[in-house]
Amino acid sequence: MIPFSLGDVLAACDAQLLGEEVSGVEHTVLQNVSTDTRSLQKGDLFVALSGPNHDGNDYALRAAQAGAAALLLRAGADLQHPLGKTPVILCQDPRRAFSQLAAWHRSRLEMPVLGITGSCGKTSTKNMLASLLGTQRKVVASPASYNNDIGVPHTLFSADPSCETLIVEMGTNAPGEIEALCSTARPTAAIVTNVGSSHLAGLGSERGVAQEKSCLPASISPDGWVVLNADCAWSETLRAATTAQVLTFGIEHSADLRARELHFEDEHTTFQLDAGPVGVSCEVCLPMLGQHAVANLLAALAACVGLGVDLAGVLEHVGRLRDARSRMQRRRVGDLTLIDDSYNANPFSARAAVRALKVMSASRRVLVLGDMHELGETSVKEHRGLGQAVAEAQVEQLVTIGEQALDIAAGAALAGMPPGCVRHFPGVTQATEALDEFVGSGDVVLVKGSRAAGLELLVQRIEEIHGAPSMREVQRG
Repeated sequence: MIPFSLGDVLAACDAQLLGEEVSGVEHTVLQNVSTDTRSLQKGDLFVALSGPNHDGNDYALRAAQAGAAALLLRAGADLQHPLGKTPVILCQDPRRAFSQLAAWHRSRLEMPVLGITGSCGKTSTKNMLASLLGTQRKVVASPASYNNDIGVPHTLFSADPSCETLIVEMGTNAPGEIEALCSTARPTAAIVTNVGSSHLAGLGSERGVAQEKSCLPASISPDGWVVLNADCAWSETLRAATTAQVLTFGIEHSADLRARELHFEDEHTTFQLDAGPVGVSCEVCLPMLGQHAVANLLAALAACVGLGVDLAGVLEHVGRLRDARSRMQRRRVGDLTLIDDSYNANPFSARAAVRALKVMSASRRVLVLGDMHELGETSVKEHRGLGQAVAEAQVEQLVTIGEQALDIAAGAALAGMPPGCVRHFPGVTQATEALDEFVGSGDVVLVKGSRAAGLELLVQRIEEIHGAPSMREVQRG
Protein backbone atom coordinates (compact mmCIF):
# COMPACT_ATOMS: atom_id res chain seq x y z
CA MET A 1 0.00 0.00 0.00
CA ILE A 2 1.02 3.64 -0.42
CA PRO A 3 1.68 5.24 3.01
CA PHE A 4 -0.80 7.93 4.05
CA SER A 5 -1.34 10.27 6.96
CA LEU A 6 -3.76 10.50 9.82
CA GLY A 7 -4.95 13.75 8.28
CA ASP A 8 -5.86 11.81 5.11
CA VAL A 9 -8.05 9.53 7.23
CA LEU A 10 -9.83 12.50 8.79
CA ALA A 11 -10.42 14.01 5.34
CA ALA A 12 -11.69 10.75 3.82
CA CYS A 13 -14.00 9.65 6.63
CA ASP A 14 -16.72 11.12 8.80
CA ALA A 15 -14.41 11.07 11.85
CA GLN A 16 -12.68 13.24 14.39
CA LEU A 17 -9.76 13.02 16.80
CA LEU A 18 -10.43 12.02 20.38
CA GLY A 19 -9.44 14.52 23.07
CA GLU A 20 -6.96 17.30 22.83
CA GLU A 21 -4.31 15.73 20.65
CA VAL A 22 -0.85 17.22 20.35
CA SER A 23 -0.18 19.64 17.53
CA GLY A 24 0.90 18.02 14.28
CA VAL A 25 -0.64 14.62 14.99
CA GLU A 26 -2.45 14.83 11.63
CA HIS A 27 0.92 14.27 9.99
CA THR A 28 1.35 10.85 11.63
CA VAL A 29 2.40 8.45 8.87
CA LEU A 30 0.37 5.25 8.50
CA GLN A 31 1.86 2.32 6.58
CA ASN A 32 -1.22 0.18 6.04
CA VAL A 33 -4.71 -0.62 7.31
CA SER A 34 -5.46 -3.54 9.62
CA THR A 35 -8.71 -4.92 11.02
CA ASP A 36 -7.12 -7.81 12.90
CA THR A 37 -4.67 -7.39 15.80
CA ARG A 38 -3.24 -10.86 15.08
CA SER A 39 -1.76 -9.68 11.77
CA LEU A 40 -1.33 -5.98 12.58
CA GLN A 41 2.11 -4.55 11.79
CA LYS A 42 3.86 -1.66 13.50
CA GLY A 43 2.79 1.60 11.86
CA ASP A 44 -0.64 0.35 10.73
CA LEU A 45 -3.96 2.09 11.20
CA PHE A 46 -6.20 -0.22 13.22
CA VAL A 47 -9.88 -0.09 12.23
CA ALA A 48 -12.13 -1.53 14.94
CA LEU A 49 -14.75 -3.50 13.02
CA SER A 50 -17.50 -5.12 15.07
CA GLY A 51 -19.58 -8.21 14.38
CA PRO A 52 -22.53 -10.10 15.85
CA ASN A 53 -20.33 -11.61 18.54
CA HIS A 54 -17.59 -9.05 19.13
CA ASP A 55 -16.93 -5.34 19.60
CA GLY A 56 -13.92 -4.06 17.69
CA ASN A 57 -13.29 -1.40 20.33
CA ASP A 58 -12.40 -4.18 22.78
CA TYR A 59 -9.20 -4.77 20.81
CA ALA A 60 -8.02 -1.15 20.88
CA LEU A 61 -5.49 -1.61 23.69
CA ARG A 62 -4.12 -4.77 22.09
CA ALA A 63 -3.71 -2.91 18.77
CA ALA A 64 -1.88 -0.04 20.48
CA GLN A 65 0.42 -2.47 22.24
CA ALA A 66 1.13 -4.22 18.93
CA GLY A 67 2.42 -0.97 17.46
CA ALA A 68 -0.57 0.57 15.69
CA ALA A 69 0.23 4.14 14.68
CA ALA A 70 -3.43 5.19 15.11
CA LEU A 71 -6.79 3.69 16.02
CA LEU A 72 -10.13 4.21 14.25
CA LEU A 73 -12.79 3.38 16.84
CA ARG A 74 -16.55 3.55 17.22
CA ALA A 75 -17.77 6.71 18.93
CA GLY A 76 -20.18 6.55 21.83
CA ALA A 77 -18.40 3.73 23.63
CA ASP A 78 -17.01 4.15 27.14
CA LEU A 79 -13.42 4.91 26.20
CA GLN A 80 -10.96 5.65 28.97
CA HIS A 81 -8.23 6.25 26.38
CA PRO A 82 -5.63 4.10 28.24
CA LEU A 83 -3.69 3.91 25.00
CA GLY A 84 -0.61 5.95 25.71
CA LYS A 85 0.27 8.36 22.95
CA THR A 86 -1.52 6.42 20.22
CA PRO A 87 -3.86 8.81 18.39
CA VAL A 88 -7.53 7.79 18.42
CA ILE A 89 -10.03 8.69 15.69
CA LEU A 90 -13.73 8.34 16.43
CA CYS A 91 -16.58 7.75 13.98
CA GLN A 92 -20.15 6.50 14.21
CA ASP A 93 -19.59 3.50 11.90
CA PRO A 94 -16.02 2.15 11.47
CA ARG A 95 -17.19 -0.27 8.80
CA ARG A 96 -18.50 2.58 6.66
CA ALA A 97 -15.35 4.60 7.38
CA PHE A 98 -13.30 1.60 6.23
CA SER A 99 -15.03 1.73 2.83
CA GLN A 100 -14.67 5.52 2.66
CA LEU A 101 -10.95 5.27 3.28
CA ALA A 102 -10.67 2.51 0.65
CA ALA A 103 -12.49 4.71 -1.86
CA TRP A 104 -10.04 7.52 -1.10
CA HIS A 105 -7.11 5.14 -1.62
CA ARG A 106 -8.68 3.97 -4.90
CA SER A 107 -8.52 7.58 -6.14
CA ARG A 108 -4.72 7.33 -5.89
CA LEU A 109 -4.51 4.25 -8.14
CA GLU A 110 -4.07 4.57 -11.89
CA MET A 111 -3.94 0.96 -13.05
CA PRO A 112 -6.91 -0.91 -14.63
CA VAL A 113 -9.30 -2.20 -11.96
CA LEU A 114 -11.28 -5.26 -13.04
CA GLY A 115 -14.41 -6.22 -11.11
CA ILE A 116 -15.67 -9.83 -11.19
CA THR A 117 -19.08 -11.04 -10.07
CA GLY A 118 -21.43 -13.91 -10.86
CA SER A 119 -23.66 -16.51 -9.24
CA CYS A 120 -20.81 -19.02 -9.31
CA GLY A 121 -17.31 -19.31 -10.71
CA LYS A 122 -16.15 -15.82 -9.78
CA THR A 123 -13.37 -16.97 -7.44
CA SER A 124 -12.15 -19.64 -9.86
CA THR A 125 -12.26 -17.17 -12.75
CA LYS A 126 -10.40 -14.59 -10.65
CA ASN A 127 -7.72 -17.15 -9.79
CA MET A 128 -7.32 -18.23 -13.42
CA LEU A 129 -7.07 -14.65 -14.61
CA ALA A 130 -4.57 -13.65 -11.92
CA SER A 131 -2.43 -16.69 -12.70
CA LEU A 132 -2.44 -16.21 -16.47
CA LEU A 133 -2.15 -12.44 -16.41
CA GLY A 134 0.58 -12.67 -13.79
CA THR A 135 2.89 -14.20 -16.40
CA GLN A 136 2.77 -10.93 -18.31
CA ARG A 137 2.49 -8.17 -15.68
CA LYS A 138 2.26 -7.51 -11.94
CA VAL A 139 -1.21 -8.38 -10.73
CA VAL A 140 -2.93 -7.89 -7.37
CA ALA A 141 -6.14 -9.88 -6.82
CA SER A 142 -8.62 -10.45 -4.01
CA PRO A 143 -7.27 -13.12 -1.66
CA ALA A 144 -9.57 -16.09 -1.05
CA SER A 145 -13.17 -14.83 -1.34
CA TYR A 146 -12.66 -11.25 -0.15
CA ASN A 147 -15.73 -10.01 -1.98
CA ASN A 148 -17.85 -7.97 0.46
CA ASP A 149 -17.63 -4.49 1.99
CA ILE A 150 -14.73 -5.66 4.16
CA GLY A 151 -12.92 -7.83 1.63
CA VAL A 152 -13.07 -5.32 -1.25
CA PRO A 153 -11.42 -2.51 0.78
CA HIS A 154 -8.71 -4.94 1.92
CA THR A 155 -8.06 -5.80 -1.74
CA LEU A 156 -7.82 -2.13 -2.69
CA PHE A 157 -5.41 -1.41 0.16
CA SER A 158 -3.11 -4.19 -1.08
CA ALA A 159 -2.40 -2.30 -4.32
CA ASP A 160 0.49 0.13 -4.72
CA PRO A 161 1.99 2.00 -7.71
CA SER A 162 3.91 -1.11 -8.84
CA CYS A 163 0.62 -2.95 -9.47
CA GLU A 164 -0.28 -3.05 -13.17
CA THR A 165 -3.72 -4.66 -12.89
CA LEU A 166 -6.01 -4.94 -9.85
CA ILE A 167 -8.64 -7.70 -9.83
CA VAL A 168 -11.51 -7.24 -7.38
CA GLU A 169 -14.05 -9.98 -6.66
CA MET A 170 -17.54 -8.72 -5.77
CA GLY A 171 -20.27 -10.72 -4.06
CA THR A 172 -23.79 -9.94 -2.92
CA ASN A 173 -26.75 -11.39 -1.07
CA ALA A 174 -28.99 -8.31 -0.93
CA PRO A 175 -30.03 -5.50 -3.31
CA GLY A 176 -27.63 -2.56 -3.51
CA GLU A 177 -24.48 -4.35 -2.39
CA ILE A 178 -22.82 -4.55 -5.82
CA GLU A 179 -23.59 -0.88 -6.45
CA ALA A 180 -21.97 0.05 -3.13
CA LEU A 181 -18.89 -2.05 -3.88
CA CYS A 182 -18.59 -0.42 -7.30
CA SER A 183 -18.79 3.00 -5.65
CA THR A 184 -15.81 2.00 -3.50
CA ALA A 185 -13.71 0.18 -6.10
CA ARG A 186 -14.68 2.19 -9.22
CA PRO A 187 -13.82 -0.63 -11.68
CA THR A 188 -12.69 0.22 -15.19
CA ALA A 189 -13.69 -3.18 -16.61
CA ALA A 190 -15.88 -6.11 -15.55
CA ILE A 191 -16.62 -9.82 -15.83
CA VAL A 192 -20.01 -11.33 -15.02
CA THR A 193 -19.49 -15.10 -15.06
CA ASN A 194 -23.20 -16.00 -15.04
CA VAL A 195 -26.56 -15.38 -13.37
CA GLY A 196 -28.39 -18.17 -11.58
CA SER A 197 -30.46 -19.09 -8.54
CA SER A 198 -28.33 -17.84 -5.64
CA HIS A 199 -29.06 -15.76 -2.53
CA LEU A 200 -32.75 -15.81 -3.40
CA ALA A 201 -33.72 -15.10 0.19
CA GLY A 202 -32.28 -11.61 -0.22
CA LEU A 203 -32.62 -11.05 -3.97
CA GLY A 204 -36.07 -12.59 -4.40
CA SER A 205 -35.78 -14.24 -7.78
CA GLU A 206 -33.37 -15.00 -10.58
CA ARG A 207 -34.46 -11.74 -12.18
CA GLY A 208 -33.54 -10.01 -8.94
CA VAL A 209 -30.11 -11.67 -9.12
CA ALA A 210 -29.69 -10.40 -12.69
CA GLN A 211 -30.67 -6.87 -11.70
CA GLU A 212 -28.20 -6.89 -8.82
CA LYS A 213 -25.35 -8.31 -10.93
CA SER A 214 -26.09 -5.78 -13.70
CA CYS A 215 -24.90 -3.00 -11.37
CA LEU A 216 -21.31 -4.01 -12.13
CA PRO A 217 -21.47 -3.62 -15.94
CA ALA A 218 -23.60 -0.50 -15.43
CA SER A 219 -20.73 1.08 -13.50
CA ILE A 220 -18.24 0.71 -16.37
CA SER A 221 -17.67 3.85 -18.44
CA PRO A 222 -18.06 3.84 -22.25
CA ASP A 223 -14.30 3.61 -22.75
CA GLY A 224 -14.14 0.42 -20.65
CA TRP A 225 -15.20 -3.15 -21.45
CA VAL A 226 -17.38 -5.88 -19.99
CA VAL A 227 -17.07 -9.67 -20.38
CA LEU A 228 -20.42 -11.51 -20.50
CA ASN A 229 -21.46 -15.16 -20.80
CA ALA A 230 -23.25 -15.76 -24.11
CA ASP A 231 -24.70 -19.00 -22.69
CA CYS A 232 -26.38 -17.18 -19.79
CA ALA A 233 -30.10 -16.56 -20.19
CA TRP A 234 -29.64 -13.08 -18.72
CA SER A 235 -26.81 -11.94 -20.99
CA GLU A 236 -28.98 -9.48 -22.91
CA THR A 237 -30.23 -7.94 -19.67
CA LEU A 238 -26.63 -7.45 -18.57
CA ARG A 239 -25.64 -6.09 -21.98
CA ALA A 240 -28.47 -3.56 -21.89
CA ALA A 241 -27.16 -2.24 -18.57
CA THR A 242 -23.84 -1.02 -19.94
CA THR A 243 -22.52 1.46 -22.50
CA ALA A 244 -19.09 -0.16 -22.45
CA GLN A 245 -17.66 -2.47 -25.11
CA VAL A 246 -18.90 -6.05 -24.63
CA LEU A 247 -16.79 -9.17 -25.12
CA THR A 248 -18.62 -12.50 -24.95
CA PHE A 249 -17.57 -16.05 -24.19
CA GLY A 250 -19.54 -19.22 -24.63
CA ILE A 251 -19.72 -22.91 -25.35
CA GLU A 252 -23.26 -23.52 -26.52
CA HIS A 253 -23.78 -20.20 -28.31
CA SER A 254 -21.81 -18.05 -30.72
CA ALA A 255 -19.39 -15.75 -28.88
CA ASP A 256 -16.24 -13.69 -29.32
CA LEU A 257 -14.35 -16.45 -27.51
CA ARG A 258 -15.92 -19.84 -27.96
CA ALA A 259 -14.99 -23.36 -26.90
CA ARG A 260 -16.22 -26.23 -29.03
CA GLU A 261 -15.57 -29.96 -29.40
CA LEU A 262 -15.09 -30.47 -25.65
CA HIS A 263 -13.52 -33.78 -24.73
CA PHE A 264 -13.26 -35.01 -21.12
CA GLU A 265 -10.59 -37.53 -20.17
CA ASP A 266 -8.92 -38.40 -16.87
CA GLU A 267 -8.16 -35.06 -15.22
CA HIS A 268 -8.21 -32.94 -18.39
CA THR A 269 -10.66 -31.20 -20.69
CA THR A 270 -9.54 -30.60 -24.25
CA PHE A 271 -11.37 -28.19 -26.53
CA GLN A 272 -11.02 -26.11 -29.67
CA LEU A 273 -10.76 -22.39 -28.91
CA ASP A 274 -11.94 -19.80 -31.42
CA ALA A 275 -11.02 -16.25 -30.41
CA GLY A 276 -12.27 -14.16 -33.33
CA PRO A 277 -11.30 -10.68 -32.06
CA VAL A 278 -7.61 -11.60 -31.98
CA GLY A 279 -7.56 -14.19 -34.75
CA VAL A 280 -6.60 -17.14 -32.55
CA SER A 281 -7.85 -20.66 -33.21
CA CYS A 282 -6.17 -23.55 -31.46
CA GLU A 283 -6.61 -26.63 -29.30
CA VAL A 284 -6.45 -26.04 -25.53
CA CYS A 285 -5.85 -28.63 -22.83
CA LEU A 286 -7.18 -27.50 -19.47
CA PRO A 287 -6.02 -29.61 -16.50
CA MET A 288 -9.51 -29.65 -14.98
CA LEU A 289 -12.68 -31.57 -15.71
CA GLY A 290 -16.03 -30.02 -16.52
CA GLN A 291 -17.79 -27.58 -18.79
CA HIS A 292 -17.96 -25.05 -15.94
CA ALA A 293 -14.15 -25.01 -15.72
CA VAL A 294 -13.94 -24.30 -19.46
CA ALA A 295 -16.42 -21.43 -19.07
CA ASN A 296 -14.33 -19.93 -16.27
CA LEU A 297 -11.22 -20.15 -18.41
CA LEU A 298 -13.00 -18.52 -21.36
CA ALA A 299 -14.05 -15.61 -19.13
CA ALA A 300 -10.45 -15.15 -17.98
CA LEU A 301 -9.13 -15.31 -21.55
CA ALA A 302 -11.73 -12.77 -22.70
CA ALA A 303 -10.50 -10.41 -19.98
CA CYS A 304 -6.94 -10.88 -21.26
CA VAL A 305 -8.18 -9.80 -24.69
CA GLY A 306 -9.88 -6.77 -23.16
CA LEU A 307 -6.63 -5.84 -21.41
CA GLY A 308 -4.70 -6.09 -24.66
CA VAL A 309 -2.54 -9.01 -23.53
CA ASP A 310 -1.06 -11.37 -26.13
CA LEU A 311 -3.45 -14.33 -25.99
CA ALA A 312 -1.00 -16.80 -27.53
CA GLY A 313 1.52 -16.02 -24.80
CA VAL A 314 -1.11 -16.49 -22.09
CA LEU A 315 -2.33 -19.82 -23.48
CA GLU A 316 1.13 -21.31 -22.98
CA HIS A 317 0.50 -21.23 -19.23
CA VAL A 318 -2.98 -22.83 -19.11
CA GLY A 319 -1.46 -26.19 -18.17
CA ARG A 320 -0.20 -24.73 -14.86
CA LEU A 321 -3.58 -23.54 -13.60
CA ARG A 322 -4.77 -24.52 -10.13
CA ASP A 323 -8.15 -24.04 -8.49
CA ALA A 324 -8.91 -22.58 -5.08
CA ARG A 325 -9.05 -24.85 -2.05
CA SER A 326 -12.32 -26.74 -1.57
CA ARG A 327 -13.62 -25.71 -4.99
CA MET A 328 -13.81 -28.85 -7.12
CA GLN A 329 -10.42 -29.75 -5.65
CA ARG A 330 -9.63 -33.18 -7.05
CA ARG A 331 -7.03 -35.43 -5.45
CA ARG A 332 -6.22 -39.07 -4.79
CA VAL A 333 -6.92 -40.25 -1.25
CA GLY A 334 -5.70 -43.80 -0.91
CA ASP A 335 -7.55 -45.91 -3.45
CA LEU A 336 -10.34 -43.44 -4.18
CA THR A 337 -10.66 -40.05 -5.85
CA LEU A 338 -11.98 -37.21 -3.70
CA ILE A 339 -13.43 -34.03 -5.18
CA ASP A 340 -13.74 -31.43 -2.45
CA ASP A 341 -16.28 -28.75 -3.39
CA SER A 342 -17.36 -28.08 0.18
CA TYR A 343 -16.66 -24.34 0.21
CA ASN A 344 -20.13 -23.23 -0.89
CA ALA A 345 -23.20 -24.20 -2.89
CA ASN A 346 -26.20 -22.78 -4.66
CA PRO A 347 -28.51 -24.43 -7.21
CA PHE A 348 -26.46 -23.11 -10.13
CA SER A 349 -23.07 -24.31 -8.91
CA ALA A 350 -24.49 -27.58 -7.57
CA ARG A 351 -25.89 -28.47 -10.98
CA ALA A 352 -22.49 -27.66 -12.50
CA ALA A 353 -20.91 -30.11 -10.06
CA VAL A 354 -23.43 -32.78 -11.07
CA ARG A 355 -22.58 -32.26 -14.74
CA ALA A 356 -18.87 -32.50 -13.96
CA LEU A 357 -19.32 -35.75 -12.02
CA LYS A 358 -21.44 -37.18 -14.83
CA VAL A 359 -18.54 -37.15 -17.31
CA MET A 360 -16.03 -38.71 -14.90
CA SER A 361 -15.21 -42.35 -15.50
CA ALA A 362 -15.29 -44.52 -12.38
CA SER A 363 -16.61 -47.85 -11.20
CA ARG A 364 -18.92 -45.91 -8.88
CA ARG A 365 -19.65 -42.20 -8.52
CA VAL A 366 -20.73 -40.98 -5.08
CA LEU A 367 -22.29 -37.54 -4.74
CA VAL A 368 -22.58 -36.03 -1.25
CA LEU A 369 -24.81 -32.95 -1.08
CA GLY A 370 -25.60 -30.73 1.89
CA ASP A 371 -28.12 -27.97 2.48
CA MET A 372 -28.13 -24.98 0.16
CA HIS A 373 -28.87 -21.83 2.13
CA GLU A 374 -30.36 -18.37 1.44
CA LEU A 375 -32.97 -19.66 -1.01
CA GLY A 376 -36.02 -18.29 0.79
CA GLU A 377 -39.41 -19.54 -0.37
CA THR A 378 -37.83 -21.37 -3.34
CA SER A 379 -35.81 -23.70 -1.10
CA VAL A 380 -37.97 -26.81 -1.49
CA LYS A 381 -38.32 -26.34 -5.25
CA GLU A 382 -34.60 -25.77 -5.79
CA HIS A 383 -33.52 -28.70 -3.63
CA ARG A 384 -35.97 -31.07 -5.30
CA GLY A 385 -34.94 -29.83 -8.73
CA LEU A 386 -31.33 -30.59 -7.87
CA GLY A 387 -32.34 -34.10 -6.83
CA GLN A 388 -34.01 -34.61 -10.19
CA ALA A 389 -30.80 -33.49 -11.95
CA VAL A 390 -28.82 -36.03 -9.92
CA ALA A 391 -31.19 -38.83 -10.93
CA GLU A 392 -30.97 -37.81 -14.59
CA ALA A 393 -27.17 -37.86 -14.39
CA GLN A 394 -27.42 -41.51 -13.30
CA VAL A 395 -25.04 -41.09 -10.38
CA GLU A 396 -24.60 -44.46 -8.66
CA GLN A 397 -24.87 -43.20 -5.06
CA LEU A 398 -26.46 -40.02 -3.67
CA VAL A 399 -25.87 -39.02 -0.05
CA THR A 400 -27.74 -36.02 1.36
CA ILE A 401 -26.96 -34.32 4.66
CA GLY A 402 -29.16 -31.81 6.51
CA GLU A 403 -32.79 -30.88 6.91
CA GLN A 404 -33.13 -29.00 3.62
CA ALA A 405 -31.10 -31.61 1.74
CA LEU A 406 -33.83 -34.12 2.51
CA ASP A 407 -35.68 -32.47 -0.38
CA ILE A 408 -32.76 -33.35 -2.68
CA ALA A 409 -33.26 -37.00 -1.77
CA ALA A 410 -36.99 -36.64 -2.31
CA GLY A 411 -36.46 -35.04 -5.72
CA ALA A 412 -34.12 -37.84 -6.79
CA ALA A 413 -36.62 -40.48 -5.66
CA LEU A 414 -39.48 -38.78 -7.50
CA ALA A 415 -37.31 -38.74 -10.65
CA GLY A 416 -36.85 -42.52 -10.44
CA MET A 417 -33.55 -42.95 -8.59
CA PRO A 418 -33.66 -46.40 -6.91
CA PRO A 419 -34.16 -46.26 -3.12
CA GLY A 420 -30.98 -48.25 -2.50
CA CYS A 421 -28.95 -45.55 -4.26
CA VAL A 422 -30.09 -42.74 -1.95
CA ARG A 423 -28.96 -42.23 1.66
CA HIS A 424 -29.90 -39.37 3.96
CA PHE A 425 -28.36 -38.23 7.24
CA PRO A 426 -29.64 -35.46 9.51
CA GLY A 427 -26.14 -34.08 10.08
CA VAL A 428 -22.44 -34.41 9.30
CA THR A 429 -21.73 -36.35 12.49
CA GLN A 430 -24.10 -39.16 11.53
CA ALA A 431 -22.72 -39.23 7.98
CA THR A 432 -19.09 -39.51 9.14
CA GLU A 433 -20.03 -42.36 11.49
CA ALA A 434 -21.56 -44.27 8.55
CA LEU A 435 -18.85 -43.35 6.04
CA ASP A 436 -17.83 -46.93 5.28
CA GLU A 437 -21.42 -47.68 4.28
CA PHE A 438 -21.40 -45.37 1.25
CA VAL A 439 -17.73 -44.79 0.32
CA GLY A 440 -15.59 -47.65 -0.96
CA SER A 441 -12.46 -48.59 -2.86
CA GLY A 442 -12.21 -47.13 -6.38
CA ASP A 443 -15.03 -44.63 -5.89
CA VAL A 444 -15.05 -41.06 -7.15
CA VAL A 445 -16.56 -39.04 -4.29
CA LEU A 446 -17.75 -35.45 -4.82
CA VAL A 447 -18.69 -33.46 -1.70
CA LYS A 448 -20.64 -30.20 -2.07
CA GLY A 449 -22.69 -27.97 0.21
CA SER A 450 -23.06 -24.47 1.61
CA ARG A 451 -20.42 -23.42 4.12
CA ALA A 452 -22.93 -23.63 6.96
CA ALA A 453 -23.45 -27.32 6.15
CA GLY A 454 -19.96 -28.06 7.50
CA LEU A 455 -19.15 -30.74 4.94
CA GLU A 456 -15.44 -29.99 5.21
CA LEU A 457 -15.58 -32.21 8.31
CA LEU A 458 -16.70 -35.12 6.14
CA VAL A 459 -13.87 -34.37 3.70
CA GLN A 460 -11.37 -34.50 6.56
CA ARG A 461 -12.79 -37.80 7.76
CA ILE A 462 -12.51 -39.34 4.29
CA GLU A 463 -8.85 -38.30 4.22
CA GLU A 464 -8.22 -39.76 7.67
CA ILE A 465 -9.85 -43.10 6.92
CA HIS A 466 -8.66 -43.68 3.38
CA GLY A 467 -5.13 -42.39 3.77
CA ALA A 468 -3.22 -39.13 3.42
CA PRO A 469 -3.65 -37.33 0.09
CA SER A 470 -1.06 -38.09 -2.54
CA MET A 471 1.91 -35.73 -2.69
CA ARG A 472 0.89 -35.03 -6.25
CA GLU A 473 -2.40 -33.20 -6.15
CA VAL A 474 -4.67 -34.31 -8.94
CA GLN A 475 -6.06 -31.40 -10.93
CA ARG A 476 -9.58 -30.36 -10.10
CA GLY A 477 -12.53 -30.99 -12.34
